[in-house]
Amino acid sequence: MDLVIFGAQGYALGAYTALKTLYTKRVIPCFLVSSMGKNAPMLGGIPVKEVAAFSEGLTSEEKRNTEILIATPDNVQPEIEEILENYGFRHYRRLNSDRWDELMKIFHIKMGRFMPLSALPVGYNSPFVRMYMAKSHGDRPLTEVPVFPSYMQALQVGTANTDVRLAALSDDKGENISCKNSNYSELTGLYWIWKNKLCAGGTDDGKEGQYYGLAQYRRMLGFSNDDLLRLVDNDVDVILPYPMPYEPNIHAHHERYLKDVDWKALLSALSELQPQYAEAFPEILEQQYLYNYNVIFARKSVLRDYCEWLFPILERTEELSVPKGSERADRYIGYMGETLETLYFMKNADRLNIVHTGCRMLV
Repeated sequence: MDLVIFGAQGYALGAYTALKTLYTKRVIPCFLVSSMGKNAPMLGGIPVKEVAAFSEGLTSEEKRNTEILIATPDNVQPEIEEILENYGFRHYRRLNSDRWDELMKIFHIKMGRFMPLSALPVGYNSPFVRMYMAKSHGDRPLTEVPVFPSYMQALQVGTANTDVRLAALSDDKGENISCKNSNYSELTGLYWIWKNKLCAGGTDDGKEGQYYGLAQYRRMLGFSNDDLLRLVDNDVDVILPYPMPYEPNIHAHHERYLKDVDWKALLSALSELQPQYAEAFPEILEQQYLYNYNVIFARKSVLRDYCEWLFPILERTEELSVPKGSERADRYIGYMGETLETLYFMKNADRLNIVHTGCRMLV
């Protein structure tokens, strides 16, 4: 039975690459999409087809013998199931975020890269951990609100731009850039963590060597209690989500979200402030994997070092942008943050003990 993958972005490409590596005898003839739109006609060396055209070429029996794996973000999977039903497909399955994460774990272990956190032995020391979940007044309500662990605290971001109050903690208190949220998105939350929790004199001062992080309202790193016991005894520095592949490389990602003039501003800021990283940047951009979402969890000192590196670059980029960051509101700085996170941690992969886990998608 042929296996067709519904989806044509990083989520689907990651699934395809893993399945072709792990199950070499499985035939995957194409990707499916509801509409071609801006999707490339080929992905991973196989065609991308609209479901309507694909359906027209099949008999009823062939449809019954076609298995479809829905490899998209969880929130659009019910809609895709309805589309498939309307075209007479019945043999489909969701690759939800939990299943995608398990697939990535097995794949990366086999490939010997992007080490999974859960592959490390369970230790005995339980560290102090604090994960902040960025929430915005513009967020859509969750269909099901899970029970969050005690170490996770909601942090309202962009609070300076609204009278709505959603959480006890907000990014407009203390030293902050809350008013820049329309450009920085969840990164105003990371700035608040940096200045008010990680720096000397912060409210958690003295907890050096412990772990802090940022999640989004709908995207958060998946940890078990055993995973938390893996941190200290395995000397873990950083936990990042499994990176998403882009084709032919991660240039394709920034080209979708950033104007050329803004990209040049970023490159200029990087060359001016961090020339060693600017020199390493082209090699990073030519590989396929990107750390999405600005989601991160790290040892306190490591996260502080990263923020001290990141935010001056973003601030200088705002100054060099045309129009300047203060004259716009289009989330462009948030997209740059994803690429810079990829640059920073891939360049420092030999210096830092970086491990990975799934990024749970709440719907």
